Amino acid sequence: MSNLPPWLIKRTPKSENIRNIRDLIGDDVHTVCESAKCPNIGECYSNKTVTFMILGDICTRGCKFCAVKHGIPAQPDPMEPANLALAAKKLNLRYAVVTSVTRDDLPDGGASYFAKTIYELRKTNYDIKVEVLVPDFKGKEEYLKVVIDANPDVLNHNIEMVPRLYGSIRPRSNYYTSINLLKTAKKIDPNAVTKSGFMLGLGEKDEEVTRLIGELKGTGTDILTIGQYIAPSQENAKVVEYVNPEKFDRYRDFALKMGFKRVLSGPFIRSSYIAGTY
Repeated sequence: MSNLPPWLIKRTPKSENIRNIRDLIGDDVHTVCESAKCPNIGECYSNKTVTFMILGDICTRGCKFCAVKHGIPAQPDPMEPANLALAAKKLNLRYAVVTSVTRDDLPDGGASYFAKTIYELRKTNYDIKVEVLVPDFKGKEEYLKVVIDANPDVLNHNIEMVPRLYGSIRPRSNYYTSINLLKTAKKIDPNAVTKSGFMLGLGEKDEEVTRLIGELKGTGTDILTIGQYIAPSQENAKVVEYVNPEKFDRYRDFALKMGFKRVLSGPFIRSSYIAGTY
C-alpha cells in the first residue's frame, strides 16, 4: 500500500467503527464492505452506511478483481432476509443497499431472495428506500423480472470493466449479457431507475472507456459510477495504472454530456458509495 499515489491514501480510522457495526448487525448478516475489503469501509461505517450481501459469502464465479471468497456455497439461509431487515432497523437506515454473491447454482440465481429481502426491509422499516445490486442471472429475463416486480427504488448491475478485459479477468461472465440485462430492465419497467458502474486502472484505453460509456447510455441507464481498481490482495489481478483524478473528472463530464442523470467518478468511488444521497 506504500506505493499508492497520494490521492489514494485513505486516512480514516476504521477498526473501531467496523467492530461497532458488526456488533449491531450480528454475525448472521454479511456485508460486501468487509467481504470485498472496500477502502471506504471506515468512512461508511462511521456514518452507519452499510452495503448488505445476501445469499451467503461464497461466490460461484471468482472474478480476478474481487476479494469475495469463491467455491461451492451452502444453501441460502431462509432467515437471511428477515435478519438483514432487523439489522437495517437497528442501524436506523433510511436507504439500504443490497447486493449478493453470484449464485449460478440456484435455480433462479437468487432472484427470489432479492425479492424477499426487499419485502422484509419494507415490512420492518417503514419508508426505507432500497437499492439492489444484482448479478447477471445468466441473462434470464424471467429472473430479473422477479426482482423488478418487487419494486426496488434503484436497480443496479455493474458492467465492471471494458469488454476486452473480460476474457482475462471475468472469464465466467459476459459483457453483452450485462449490457442486455440493463436494456431488459428498462423494457420490463420503463420507469425503473437503473444504475451501473465500472473500474479504471486495469489496462483499458481511453477510447474503450468512452465507447463503454456510450454503450451504457444506450441501455437507458440513469446513474453511473466510475472508480479506481485497487487490488485487494497479491492473488488478485494487478493494477496496471493508478488513474489521475483529473481523468476521472473528464470521464464524468463526458458521461454527463451523454445524458446520464447522475455520475460519480473518482478514485474512491464504488458502486454503493454514498448511494443514498442521490
